[in-house]
Amino acid sequence: MQTKDSVLASIPSPCFVLEEARLLRNLAIFERVQKEASVKVLLALKAFALFHSFPLIRNTLKGASASSVWEAQLAAEEFGKDVHIYSPAYREEDMLEILSFVSHVTFNSISQWERFSSAIDRSPFSPSIGLRINPQYSPVQNALYNPCQPSTRLGVSPEGLGNVLPPGIEGFLSHNLCESDSYALEKTLLHIEQFFGHLLPQLKWLNLGGGHLMTHKKYDVEHAIAVLNGFHDRYPNLELILEPGSAITWETGFLLSTVQDLIPTSDVTNVMLDVSFTAHTPDCLEMPYKPVIRGAHEPQPGEKLYRMGGSSCLAGDFLGDYGFSQELSVSDRIIFEDMMHYTMVKTTMFNGVVHPSIGILKKDGTFELWRQFSYEDYRSRMG
Repeated sequence: MQTKDSVLASIPSPCFVLEEARLLRNLAIFERVQKEASVKVLLALKAFALFHSFPLIRNTLKGASASSVWEAQLAAEEFGKDVHIYSPAYREEDMLEILSFVSHVTFNSISQWERFSSAIDRSPFSPSIGLRINPQYSPVQNALYNPCQPSTRLGVSPEGLGNVLPPGIEGFLSHNLCESDSYALEKTLLHIEQFFGHLLPQLKWLNLGGGHLMTHKKYDVEHAIAVLNGFHDRYPNLELILEPGSAITWETGFLLSTVQDLIPTSDVTNVMLDVSFTAHTPDCLEMPYKPVIRGAHEPQPGEKLYRMGGSSCLAGDFLGDYGFSQELSVSDRIIFEDMMHYTMVKTTMFNGVVHPSIGILKKDGTFELWRQFSYEDYRSRMG
C-alpha cells in the first residue's frame, strides 16, 4: 500500500488536486441544510466547473447555475437537473441556444428582458423568467467583488420596478454576498423585504445567489436554517434557492508545485516555482489574499523569509512571505491549500507556462489523474 507521502510524490507537478473525502464532508452540510430548511442548493459553475467531479456533487445538489452559454451547455451535458442562467448582458446570437439548455433565465435589466421576451415566447422551450435585483446592501469591502456599489451595472434598483411586475416574471435573483456569514444572509433578506417586499407575493421563486460560506468552520449553520425557514414562513409562495460558489469546494483540494530555483536577496529568499499566480491562481493577486502553504507558518522576527515566486515574467507574479521550519531546497514540493474554487475556472496560459494538471485524491488514499495539458492546448487557443 502506498503511503501518503509516496502518493504525493507520484503526482505530476504542477497539479490541482481535489480531495474526495473533503468534498463529501462539505456536501453533507448542504444535504443537511436542504433537509432542514425550505431551500434548494445549486452548484455555481463560475466558481467550480470541474465536470469530472459532478457525479459526486449531483447526488446532493439540485442543479447548477451558469453565467454564459458555454457554462449552460456544460451544466446541461454534464450535471443535468435544473440549470439556471444569469448574465449581465445576453447576446442575441446566443439566446436560442441558451433556451435549449436551461430551466430558468434571469435578466439583469428590464430592457434586456424586453429585448428577448418575444424570442422566449416563440421558443418551444418554457423556462421560468426572473430579474436580478439590487437589494441595496452588501457586506463586501473590496469594490472588485461588491455588486451593490454606487452606480452598479448589476441588477434592477427598487425605483426601477413599480407595484406590479412585468408579465411573465416569476422570480428574483439577489447576489450580493462573498464568503459571507449567516448574519449577512439575514440582513440581505431584511433589505429584500424592505425594498421589494410588496412584489414578493407575485413571485414563484427567490434565488439568493452565492457567497454563503456554510462550510467554513465558523459559519452558524443553525442560524442560517432558522433565517431561511422564518423567511419562507412569511412568504410560503416562494421557492428559495442558493447557488454557492466557494462554499461547495471550500478547503477541498490543493495546488501542488515544485521549487525550481532559490534566489537570495538581502531581505528575502525568492522561491522560484513551476506555477504562476497570475496565470493559475489570479484571485490571490486580485482579492488579494495569502494562501496557506502546507508546513509553512507566518515568519517570526529574525527568521529567514521565503517569498513564493511565480513562473511567468510578470514582475508582480509573487506571493509572500512565509517561514519554514527547515530550509527549502530545489526539488522540494510546495502545496498551496484550498485551491479548488475560483482557480481552475480563471486560469490562463499566459507566457505559455506549463499548465497545471488536474486530478483527484480519492478517499481510499489513491490518486487518479484526470487531465494533463500540452503544447497543443496552448497553440489551439491562438488560432
